[in-house]
Amino acid sequence: MAAVAKGASMGLFGLWVVGTVVWHALRGTVPEPLTMGVIGFAALAVNAAAFGLLYAFRGGDANMRSAWICTRNDVVGNLAVLLAAAGVLGTGTGWPDLIVAAIMATLALQGAWMVLCQAVGELRLQSPQPAE
Repeated sequence: MAAVAKGASMGLFGLWVVGTVVWHALRGTVPEPLTMGVIGFAALAVNAAAFGLLYAFRGGDANMRSAWICTRNDVVGNLAVLLAAAGVLGTGTGWPDLIVAAIMATLALQGAWMVLCQAVGELRLQSPQPAE
């Protein structure tokens, strides 16, 4: 059930990011590239360390797999934020950030689907079967 909650929270996060992307696209906001870069680099260092620790458990049960998927998505997202920061700096627009945010939302929604499917499958295997 913990993995179901984790998958649901990942899905809600993905939907929230989609909404944020649309809102920023409509408003034409431009983030601060230096802040993006500094925070993106710090987050990458932490998430890369966690990724290394969790890599051996990537094929485990739904709970371990969900932790690994989230960490993997965070590392990819951190790298993408660094690229977006460079893109925002180079173009002076928020579009590179919005594109990266859309990719991150897609990763979150994909991860949520994977975790939920595995967790529900494991729950079905554990539930008692009716006597015949």
